[in-house]
Amino acid sequence: MRTRSSAPVAPVARLLAAVLLVGGCTKDEPTSGAMGTADDRTLQKLRQEVDRVNQGGRATPGPERADPNAQLAGLAAAQEDMAPRKLNLPESNATVHVDTVALKLTGLEASHSVKGSGKLSMTTEDEFLRVQLVSQNVGEKPATLDLEEAKVVDAKGVAYGVARDVQVLAGTRPLRRTWGPEERTDVVLLFELPPQLLRDGDLGLVIPGTGGEVRIPLR
Repeated sequence: MRTRSSAPVAPVARLLAAVLLVGGCTKDEPTSGAMGTADDRTLQKLRQEVDRVNQGGRATPGPERADPNAQLAGLAAAQEDMAPRKLNLPESNATVHVDTVALKLTGLEASHSVKGSGKLSMTTEDEFLRVQLVSQNVGEKPATLDLEEAKVVDAKGVAYGVARDVQVLAGTRPLRRTWGPEERTDVVLLFELPPQLLRDGDLGLVIPGTGGEVRIPLR
């Protein structure tokens, strides 16, 4: 008589028992056809694994799970020495007015990573869209805009709001601010978008004002 090992066999034994129950057969029951042959091979391998563990062997480990952060780490490493990808501005790039603040698109860039101060950075499997505009209050009184409510809208009307944590990391100016008369400054807005939208999408930047929303074409 063979003495059973004290090695942990419960998981393998439970698996074998489950297969036997589901299959509705025992070791001595015959099977037929291609499916029966495949089941026989599976059961034989399971029995061999149980016997091997009972004799003191280690259970065969299951397949390793992919590291969910591996792709992000690879993207971050690839972006370290790469400059953001510059995108072409739309042919029709007219100046628009949100209340008395004139806005004109001056730059578009896309990247998988955004760097902050020191070694801080943020990486996404999508892409960060950096929108740069020049702004000027052309009115005679101070004008206040809340650019935190700005959004990028695609052709289907799906809206993507400002990536606020990325904005903070990048150290951009506060997005809710007041322009004095004739004050002129650059504005940077950051969004996180699916890559295909940046390649093929009909995108617009929508900025709310007291007189309603204003749309600036991006793509």
